[in-house]
Amino acid sequence: MGKKIKKETESPPKDVFDPLTIESKKAATVVLMLNSPEEEILAKACEAIYRFALKGEENKATLLELGAVEPLTKLLTHEDKTVRRNATMIFGILSSNNDVKKLLRELDVMNSVIALLAPEEEVVIHEFASLCLANMSVEYTSKVQIFEHGGLEPLIRLLSSPDPDVKKNSIECIYNLVQDFQCRATFPELNAIPSILELLKSEYPVIQLLALKTLGVITNDKESRAMLRDNQGIDHLIKILETKELNDLHIEVLSVVANCLEDMNTVVLIQQTGGLKKLLTFAENSTIPDIQKNAARAITVAAYNPENRKLFHEQEVEKCLVALLSSESDGTKIAASQAISAMCENSGSKDFFNHQGIPQLIQLLKSDNEEVREAATLALANLTTCNPANANAAAEADGIDPLISILSSKRDGAIANAATVLTNMAMQEALRVNIQNHDVMRALISPLRSTNTGVQSKAALTIAATACDAEARTELRNAGGLEPLIELLHSKDDEVRRNASWAVMVCASDELTATELCKFGALDILEEVNLSVSRKNKFSEAAYNKLLNNHLPLKYSQTGYLSSSNIISDGFYDYGRINPGTKLLPLKDLCLQEPNDRRAVLLVNSKSSDVSPPPSTEDKSSDVGCGRSISSSSSLRRTSKEKARKYSYHFSAGFGSPTEEKSEPSSGRNTALSKSATKEKGSRKVRGKKEEEKVKEEEEVTTVSKNIREGSPDKEWYPPADPDFCVYEYEVTKSILPITNIKEQIEALAEYVAEKMGGTIPKEKLQDFSWELHISELKFQLKSNVVPIGQIKKGIFYHRALLFKALADKVGIGCSLVRGEYGRAWNEVKLMNKSLKGVTGGLPPPEVYIVDLMFQPGRLIKLRSREADLYRFL
Repeated sequence: MGKKIKKETESPPKDVFDPLTIESKKAATVVLMLNSPEEEILAKACEAIYRFALKGEENKATLLELGAVEPLTKLLTHEDKTVRRNATMIFGILSSNNDVKKLLRELDVMNSVIALLAPEEEVVIHEFASLCLANMSVEYTSKVQIFEHGGLEPLIRLLSSPDPDVKKNSIECIYNLVQDFQCRATFPELNAIPSILELLKSEYPVIQLLALKTLGVITNDKESRAMLRDNQGIDHLIKILETKELNDLHIEVLSVVANCLEDMNTVVLIQQTGGLKKLLTFAENSTIPDIQKNAARAITVAAYNPENRKLFHEQEVEKCLVALLSSESDGTKIAASQAISAMCENSGSKDFFNHQGIPQLIQLLKSDNEEVREAATLALANLTTCNPANANAAAEADGIDPLISILSSKRDGAIANAATVLTNMAMQEALRVNIQNHDVMRALISPLRSTNTGVQSKAALTIAATACDAEARTELRNAGGLEPLIELLHSKDDEVRRNASWAVMVCASDELTATELCKFGALDILEEVNLSVSRKNKFSEAAYNKLLNNHLPLKYSQTGYLSSSNIISDGFYDYGRINPGTKLLPLKDLCLQEPNDRRAVLLVNSKSSDVSPPPSTEDKSSDVGCGRSISSSSSLRRTSKEKARKYSYHFSAGFGSPTEEKSEPSSGRNTALSKSATKEKGSRKVRGKKEEEKVKEEEEVTTVSKNIREGSPDKEWYPPADPDFCVYEYEVTKSILPITNIKEQIEALAEYVAEKMGGTIPKEKLQDFSWELHISELKFQLKSNVVPIGQIKKGIFYHRALLFKALADKVGIGCSLVRGEYGRAWNEVKLMNKSLKGVTGGLPPPEVYIVDLMFQPGRLIKLRSREADLYRFL
């Protein structure tokens, strides 16, 4: 045998590092290991960091400060499964930290995390990758990134995972994602409904709850509701409602059902399966406020469909809703009120709430919760619309006072609804008076000044409904409500402008309010609005015309036309034509002006002036209500040359002084002899007092003018008196009013007016008629540019036409006043054609005639004839 040789130990290669076992107690050291190329070290470092991160939020922040996040993101795509799994687990924990989420968004790791949801990956990786996505999806930017990188589809696939944690994280992330409309719109294409419905069978309540919340969001879309119905989702929901052990899910189930009830097919399906009765039972019998609230909300949503309302009414849903109004929960009260609002579209339901429901809603108006009050006012607004009985019921339940109180609420919806209820009530006169007694006009001023167009519109409409009475308009005027109302005419909102115009039209029903409206510029604004095709409306045009009809001086100055319905009253004045944009000065201001070279302002006034001297004892019997003796009129200073004409018997009876008539025995008036004696006696008396009266007149005119100009701080201002016009009114009433034939009345009045204005003027001598000098003398005597119409003894077209119109209105002769060019004006009257007298059946409209007051006084000229044109135009 050969000798044994000892075997020598082989030495390791020189380029191999000897294994080193270390124990690290610092997180910073482990973080440094994340850059190691060794898979084992990476896996152990990740495992250590995972345990460290689990201990609390402070550790997560520490890892972020140590820079662990960036190297960890690279490990998400590592080839080694263990390293990849451990890195994913870390991110599942770290992603709950907001600073970490922000950094992850900046590093754009979403694509790497979504890739970990692939089917070949381990369940643990699925769990923590989906957890990371669930945490990240809370932020809107992350939602967009997940959706854009195609994360929704793999998440839906993981809903079928055998691991409950994966299901929970996936459905939570999906719930966050579907909050975004774009993501929700693509949901039906991915057929996710069946997988979500399967989660309702889960033994874990958190998964069931998240699944129901997700369904509650996606069923806002019609396609998703249809898919839920096609996949028997309604049955699943009804079964949960029937299971008492799942009562913690009932709130969310009812939320989903509420959405589904928007579809008529779903309602029918629920009714067939008995779900509708269960729904009402839940609403009425449950002691959980949220369940009642969601049940009422479900009814509200469904009740927007007419067929659904009919079904609910048959199921007597009204009783359930009235019961819910007494709930202690404000949320339930709000939901029940909203449901009543929706059910009001059904006439049967509306009638039911007349007996039950309205008193409870009135009580809710006194709640401290603003939302409750808003919901209650909405219900009352719908209940009282087009339903006088419900409006009465609301008033009988003492609803007016709390409704007016709500007009000062902070919620615009509550204010608008309360105004609507008050408007509905004001349609009845008795209720309107009751509302006015609660100082409603003052309460409406704040809503008129609101910046919300809905509030503005409803407030203006309430003004239109409640300002029908003079007292209410006075209250509005005194409370300063006209200015904010007029401001609404500027609104760009069509409804606000329309309702404001309506309110202005109603307020313009009396002269005082109409004057105030004009003072604040309502006419100018309405004129501007009506010039715009897009802004004007029927009410703005009506309001403009109404204001003008209550301010006839302005109407005549602007339009040059007064219709037969525009009755001239005392205080009317003709300033002449004014240009657009020019304001018409008040009569008082015009009276206080010194005479100027402008045309005279013609005044119609039969009332007395406060500066008139008191009548003497012997003249008291001769007063006709104008404050002066009529015996001073010019009609007694001269004898008409045409008294022997056709209507001489009328004139002789009417033109004489009432003083003389009263002093004569009544038996002498019926004979021609007594008339003649009266006439002669009157003439002698007038001649005897001619000089005395002239002096008195001049003194009187001077006194009147002086008082007018200077005014008196202790006395109310009155326009200048016109005793001559008082005489005209008296004489016309006595002589022309008794004439039964309208045509003869017109002719007689025309002759009378012509006589008082200088008589007949031949056409060829029109230029020689010196009326201008006469007017100038009057202005000088009166020391004013305002001349009473009765004092004008030489007048042409526009003087005579105005006097004719004023006197015609006094005796009830319908005529219009039209202004022409170059001092022309005329009166138009309507008469039936005599040739058609006795014809039965439909009659043609009356024919229009112009009354000749100049060339042949009393002649009636057919409108649009050549003679009419010669009279109207130069």
